[in-house]
Order: sequence, then structure tokens, then C-alpha cells
Amino acid sequence: MQNNQIITNIVRFIVLMLIQVIVLNHINFIGYVNPYAYLIFILLFPFDASKTLLIFLSFLLGLSIDLFSDSGGVHAAACVLVGFLRPGILKFSFGVSYQYNAIKLNKVTFKERLLYITLMVIIHHFVLFSLEIFSPSHIVLILKSTLFSGIFSMLLILCILLLFKTKEN
Repeated sequence: MQNNQIITNIVRFIVLMLIQVIVLNHINFIGYVNPYAYLIFILLFPFDASKTLLIFLSFLLGLSIDLFSDSGGVHAAACVLVGFLRPGILKFSFGVSYQYNAIKLNKVTFKERLLYITLMVIIHHFVLFSLEIFSPSHIVLILKSTLFSGIFSMLLILCILLLFKTKEN
């Protein structure tokens, strides 16, 4: 990673964490719809950077959200899993382009971008709500929370990515 990428990622980490804990954690539609925009950090982390660094930073991001939300580690677990699965999801979403490190998120087709974001968000939310609710008897609530919060989070993430479109992501 270059110096400007490091600074950009540090700022992105801090800003997304603060937006999540100050604003978005207080949004709760219909009792189970809550947006999680902090996933943008994991989505936009440089594709050619160290996978170990991504998993570590994913853990720190999730742990930070957990500390401010008093949620007992569920965000950290969901973030670590998504950070770990990201290379496979990238390969599935972008195919050969990922193998040659030729991906620029704003230059791929909308379908590929939407598939990548959808897979990351749905996996994150399913793990998050499964650990938060932690009861197989409440599978309908887990799926409903995953679906509706996932849709809301994907729309929010897509809007943020469109608003802050840069040449590097």
C-alpha cells in the first residue's frame, strides 16, 4: 500500500466507525431494520493489500463498534468472517479480473458491483443477527432482520459509494 492509501484507509476507518456509532446505531425502523454502513471499509479495502492486515483491521473495526454499542463481540465476529471470505467473494463476483488484480470497483459493471456488495452484506448480517439472537427457534426473526437490514444497508452503501466516488475505489 502507498502512503496516500494508508491515510485514506485510516480516515475511512475512523469516519465510518464514528458515523455508525453516533448516527446509524440510533436508527431502528420497525424494530429490526438497522443500517450498517461501516462495511464500506471492508468493501473498499485495497484488493492488493495483505489479507492478514484486512482480517486484523476488520476485527478492530468490529471491536470498535462492539465497544460503543455494548454488543458483546458480534460485530467483530461478523467482520472477521467477512474479511476472511472477501477473497473468495471477490473471485466469485469478478472472476478473472480479480486474479490479475485488475479490479477498480467504480469501473466494473453495476451487476458485478451489486453482487459483490450483496454477498458481503448478507453474509455479514446473517452472522451478526445469528450471533445476536442466538436461538434456532427464532430463525424467522434472524432471516427477517437479515433481509430487511441487508436491503437497507445495501441501499445506503450504494448511495454512499455513488456520492463519494473516487478514481481509486
